[in-house]
Amino acid sequence: MRTLFAFSLLGTLSFAANLPGPRERSFSFEYAVTVKDIPSGAHTVDIWLPAPHDDGFQHIANLRIDTAYPYEIATGTEDNHILHIRVADPKEPALAVTMRFDAVRSEHIQPLAASSASGAAEPSDLTRYLQPDRLVPLDGTIRGWAREVVDAAGAKTDLEMARAIYNHVVATVKYDKSGKGWGNGDIYYACDARRGNCTDFHAIFIGYARAVGIPARFAIGFPLPADRGAGKIAGYHCWAEFYAKGIGWVPVDASEAAKNPAKREYFFGANDENRVELSKGRDLVLTPRQQGAPLNYFVYPYVELDGGKYTRVDTSFSYKDLPQ
Repeated sequence: MRTLFAFSLLGTLSFAANLPGPRERSFSFEYAVTVKDIPSGAHTVDIWLPAPHDDGFQHIANLRIDTAYPYEIATGTEDNHILHIRVADPKEPALAVTMRFDAVRSEHIQPLAASSASGAAEPSDLTRYLQPDRLVPLDGTIRGWAREVVDAAGAKTDLEMARAIYNHVVATVKYDKSGKGWGNGDIYYACDARRGNCTDFHAIFIGYARAVGIPARFAIGFPLPADRGAGKIAGYHCWAEFYAKGIGWVPVDASEAAKNPAKREYFFGANDENRVELSKGRDLVLTPRQQGAPLNYFVYPYVELDGGKYTRVDTSFSYKDLPQ
């Protein structure tokens, strides 16, 4: 049994417009990978890593790749940057690659008031952000649940509907990584269990948004602790964006809002500077194309040995803040 909640939209849609100027954070980042226990007689090892990219909210500099093997960086779907290494007839039982870079990440505060005077043309490829993903189908059940949420809130515009969906997800899903099934971004798991991590929260948000005709997309990278310093990073973080006419791409972070209710208003229309983005999208085909199935998402290394997925891989992620 699922309980739907209606929320007032008054006094919330202009919140981001009243925030102070965006904050910035400068840091170095290290992404280290070791492919281990390579069997003797292996013919080919392929390693793919998500390489960082510039956009309106992060600037990447001093990218360094430390490895004994030739590599290439190509641009794939969603304009993702993909580092690829192919080792033929490996002689050692382990292959190592370390990617280092400096980043300046800006807080993303998206004004939520529509403006016809902005002069920005609507993107021509929004249709792709209305399509289903393998674990986020757009069947009659999902469309029905999404419509119940927006109708219960009395939402009419795209912005109102997106806010109703965000409120519903934050209020009804618990950030809880116990048990099995979480972390895959499976919308049916998340709707049934009403718990999970950021991937599960945003599977519901993106699926419901698309189901009512709002383009939405998935972004993933790594979080940084809010306190400045240095240290290891245990795992990834992801968030979502939806497109509103006259406004542009609007960031949302429903899982962070659920963990920190005091920032619930903030995370509809803003993302903090304590993160680095590595890729967008799901069901990803890499460049060069992997022989295995499309990746559910791409933040950790993907490795194939003689054309089959290989999982004997160690990783380490760390950061150090830089003077600004």
